[in-house]
Amino acid sequence: MVMSSPLKATPLNAIHRSHGARMVDFGGWDMPVQYSGILEEHKAVRTSVGLFDVSHMGEIEIRGSEALALVELVSTNTAAKLADGQIQYAGLLYEHGGFVDDILVHRVSSTHFFLCVNASNQEKDFEHIRAQNHFRADVDFAGERYAQLAIQGPRALEVLQKLTPVDLAAIRYYHFRDGEVSSAPARIARTGYTGEDGFEIYLAPAESVRLWKEILAAGEECGIRPCGLGARNTLRLESAMALYGHEIDASTTPYEAGLGWIVKLDKSFTGRDALLRRKQAGMRRRLAGFEMRGRGIARDGYEILVDGRPAGWVTSGGPSPALNRNIGLCYLPADLATPGRKIEVLVRDRPVEAETVPTPFYKRAK
Repeated sequence: MVMSSPLKATPLNAIHRSHGARMVDFGGWDMPVQYSGILEEHKAVRTSVGLFDVSHMGEIEIRGSEALALVELVSTNTAAKLADGQIQYAGLLYEHGGFVDDILVHRVSSTHFFLCVNASNQEKDFEHIRAQNHFRADVDFAGERYAQLAIQGPRALEVLQKLTPVDLAAIRYYHFRDGEVSSAPARIARTGYTGEDGFEIYLAPAESVRLWKEILAAGEECGIRPCGLGARNTLRLESAMALYGHEIDASTTPYEAGLGWIVKLDKSFTGRDALLRRKQAGMRRRLAGFEMRGRGIARDGYEILVDGRPAGWVTSGGPSPALNRNIGLCYLPADLATPGRKIEVLVRDRPVEAETVPTPFYKRAK
């Protein structure tokens, strides 16, 4: 008999359960999918502020005199252009050009880089980077040293500023500062996975429960809501942000996924030659957004038809709470992946009309 491994738990697991969160197995982690409900939590983030436990995410630190050289080799983007305190979205690729993972690269200094990676990929990412470490650099699997909280929404700055002496307004998008939040040492990054303004806070796990409670208290007058993975998914889908295992995986290149902007072919990196060949040959498929025109909800994995013939599949789909429409992302042949194309989604063996549209579906007001 095969014994299943126990689920991993974040430092906030007990508080999620004690406050009635609905828990699910998410890539081997026991995580809250919702508290008060996905629609309410989604609305809180779009209109005010929400708080997420994302401590399941992984952290990898690279230090040493040649840390930059290693990051440049494994990353599709140009880490050499980062200033201290700046962040970059990038891909880790296999030699054949498919994704190992998508990551956030934080430059702490010229000899210290901090990588945030996806929860289910963190061990794989660590081994992938370590296998290519032929430099004077140390690669540290650092996830156990960090908890991560995400405070997101148009009032996130207002709420978090009550708890930190760091001037949050001075932190530009995709930049970070090291300082304190409620007297706890923390890395405060102006990033997120919701399409809204907000911050991701990295801190010691022992401080996470106290800080969770204090952020909720500080945001009470703003209507802050604790949020689960359900709202995180609907928010990122409206913003057309890629999710590993859905829009990107080992079989997907950045060009197919609409992420060519994170690929810098003027430098050497793992997978570069394969990407160059793919680009020269032309893409056979591309990621496209769509809206349902008929009655039905597109779910992950549903088949896409064009002119009655199988043409692709839904990578992510569902209702959009902010737009009150049923939306999705799908892969289509490259020549069909343009806005305005009539398609059909096979919903329970029934073709339902849909139409490709530009992405992102939702853009926040600046």
